[in-house]
Amino acid sequence: MRMATSGGGNYRNGTYRSSLKVDKPLALNSNPKSSVKSKPLSSSGPRRNSTGSLSAATGAAKDDAGVPGRVRVAVRLRPRIAEESVADADFADCVELQPELKRLKLRKNNWDSDTYEFDEVLTEFASQKRVYEVVAKPVVESVLDGYNGTIMAYGQTGTGKTYTLGRLGEEDTAARGIMVRAMEDILADISLESDSVLVSYLQLYMETIQDLLDPPNDNISIVEDPKTGDVSLPGASLVEIRNQKSFLELLRLGEAHRFAANTKLNTESSRSHAILMVHVKRSVKGRQSALSSENGANSHKMLKPPIVRKGKLVVVDLAGSERIDKSGSEGHALEEAKSINLSLSALGKCINALAENSAHVPVRDSKLTRLLKDSFGGSARTSLVITIGPSPLHRGETASTIMFGQRAMKVENMLKLKEEFDYKSLSRRLDIQLDKLIAEHERQQKAFEDEIERISIEAQTRISEVERNYEEALEKERLKYQKDYMESIKKLEEQLVKNQQKHGNEKVPVKLKDDGSALTSNTESSKVSTVEEVTELKKVLQKESLLRKAAEEEVNSLKNQLAQCKRSEASGNSDILKLRNMLENEARQKEKLEGEIAILHGQLLQLSFEADETRIRLDRGGSEVPGGLDSLVSQVKLQQQESTNGEKASVAKLFEQVGLQKILSLLEAEDADVRIHAVKVVANLAAEETNQGKIVEAGGLTSLLMLLRSSEDETIHRVAAGAIANLAMNETNQELIMAQSGIGLLSMTAANAEDPQTLRMVAGAIANLCGNDKLQMKLRGEGGIKALLGMVRCRHPDVLAQVARGIANFAKCESRASTQGTKTGRSLLIEDGALPWIVQNANNEASPIRRHIELALCHLAQHEANAKDMISGGALWELVRISRDCSREDIRTLAHRTLTASPTFQAEMRRLRMDY
Repeated sequence: MRMATSGGGNYRNGTYRSSLKVDKPLALNSNPKSSVKSKPLSSSGPRRNSTGSLSAATGAAKDDAGVPGRVRVAVRLRPRIAEESVADADFADCVELQPELKRLKLRKNNWDSDTYEFDEVLTEFASQKRVYEVVAKPVVESVLDGYNGTIMAYGQTGTGKTYTLGRLGEEDTAARGIMVRAMEDILADISLESDSVLVSYLQLYMETIQDLLDPPNDNISIVEDPKTGDVSLPGASLVEIRNQKSFLELLRLGEAHRFAANTKLNTESSRSHAILMVHVKRSVKGRQSALSSENGANSHKMLKPPIVRKGKLVVVDLAGSERIDKSGSEGHALEEAKSINLSLSALGKCINALAENSAHVPVRDSKLTRLLKDSFGGSARTSLVITIGPSPLHRGETASTIMFGQRAMKVENMLKLKEEFDYKSLSRRLDIQLDKLIAEHERQQKAFEDEIERISIEAQTRISEVERNYEEALEKERLKYQKDYMESIKKLEEQLVKNQQKHGNEKVPVKLKDDGSALTSNTESSKVSTVEEVTELKKVLQKESLLRKAAEEEVNSLKNQLAQCKRSEASGNSDILKLRNMLENEARQKEKLEGEIAILHGQLLQLSFEADETRIRLDRGGSEVPGGLDSLVSQVKLQQQESTNGEKASVAKLFEQVGLQKILSLLEAEDADVRIHAVKVVANLAAEETNQGKIVEAGGLTSLLMLLRSSEDETIHRVAAGAIANLAMNETNQELIMAQSGIGLLSMTAANAEDPQTLRMVAGAIANLCGNDKLQMKLRGEGGIKALLGMVRCRHPDVLAQVARGIANFAKCESRASTQGTKTGRSLLIEDGALPWIVQNANNEASPIRRHIELALCHLAQHEANAKDMISGGALWELVRISRDCSREDIRTLAHRTLTASPTFQAEMRRLRMDY
């Protein structure tokens, strides 16, 4: 949320700041080193405008309400109750709502008020349905789409948090709260056949998590996944919800076990934080059906698991914050109030840290913050409704609630889709498919065997029938021809006898002779007829032989068909075995791939570690002088080899054998390798204080600066910057460097460099120059401070340590100048925008960075002109932390002395009721 004001500025903590750019905050666990460009200069202050500064220029500011994942905050005003109407009859409400502008005015007095903007402003007349639609419905829809979501109510006790979230609406359905309406939408959108809804209902009471559905289970532990960081409660009851009626019964059961008490502020004050967790598991049917239709008949080759989306909705009804003097709590109720206030305070600290992009978010200070780790700065879509009352008697509590909501609006979550493959469903589907294939194969095999048996029996029957018919036909033909043959023989014999008797009765010789001739002729005719009949019988026999051969061929064909059917059966069995082998091979291949992936991850981590170690060794050894270029460099290398035995080669011997002028002359050589090795030699020589004066007198400093200007080689820039950093340790050399525009060349090198070691050398050189009191204005004018701040983009700890050292040196010189009266006005560091980065890294994990930043904060705080900027930028909180928790006693003492000596800091701490 951004608010535009007249003149292009805005108000933070009652102090006007002009042209401050507010960018979106970082999410939890993001790298704080990368936030220099994105973090606002006063990110910790509430976003508010004075009444008189609102103008029509509001639209000129950019609205970040559409930033995906940002925590959305709505404010809801409770109507006046009877007691307030009587007690506050002569006073106006302390708040004024402007819902059409999404604004809220908090009155300071009769003529002045503060204005705040929220995502939604709900008046006392807003219906429960309206509250659900603007606060909770977008979160519920995200949960149904596979994201985590959180809906939370925060506010003073008695302002309507439980009414907004947990109202059952048994008497009046229009009064149903967010919990009931959310479950109605979830059950209406899911399919009970393929989806599931599981519910847990818990309360956090006196820092113990208790199961409202199983009261004896009153000490549930929190478990965090070491890989993903996700928080779970494995000991909590999970109840599957199939209809709205069972859910209402579950809510009634949970509310009956929740702790409540009667206080002066609320007759039914909740004494615990209630947490409803709804786990929604949905199958993505569209993508699953697309996969199955795409695979078709080849599903056994391209099987893919179905997609399952798992969303979790967390509805948190926080116990109300209360002041003991107003609530009248005592005894056990007092202990309950203390526990509630401590957990809400821990939640507020986490919100502050996230809103300010702090490197450390104290999520482990309370079980409430651990449970809400995913809701603020995590991967859940979060909506917060803050509830307030109109009574001016509780203006302090109302203001605190509004400030909580304003800081929560700066928190941005990184939404992540909870989508995964349902391998169990795929396994079940494969098992069913395999069973179907086996059953189908068995049916086909049985049918095939039955068909083969039928064909075999039919073939045998046909063969037997053909053979029987053939034998009968052959026998009939044989008997027929035999009978005909016998009849023909008998006829011939009878004819012969007749002829003989006829010729025996004749007496004429001539006629006998003639008749004998005729008899011979008749006998020959009978023989010819018999031969023809025999020939015809042979033909019939041949025809029958051919028919028999055809029948035998048909029998052989049937036998071949039977053999082919058996081969088909064997092929089917082989295919089934192949399918089983393929499934087993796929399973083994999956296990093998998972193992290889794990091995590759390990190798990658090892290679990354070895690469970092190698780079560090190369950078440390980069100042060594290699040999083999020419005789001059070889001589220098020989001296260095001698020094490896523990005896450093003296500079006098180097000068005697090589000569400084000759070494410096190599800096202008045309061969790039020669220049590189020469600058390394000069860097080695500059590392010894006794050589620095000779190098400067011989023009070495000028040559090194010329290399920064003319060379484009990254190695030359790195080594030359290191040599300049060594020379810049001397005050006289510092003035020479500045006189030769050295800070401009170093700034240009930093802007063009990407290598962390080059940036470390440049940052070290500028850090040394920052420690000179005389060069403060010139160093800032030539861009030295901006160059330091620009190098934090690298995020490398060594670079950040040098940047922090430079800022600490600069702040120390400014503090000394302010004490001596030679400097007035705000710090140049603050004017150049360094304060946000300083505050962000004040509690950095790296001790060198943290130590220098803590010193810088203490030095900046010693000048009263910086106090207001440091308060609005969140530095006051860090100073208090340093005065309490810093590991170094001298820094801790300096911070305490600074806080004590500053009237502005003292006034602000009294206003915030801070102890130090």
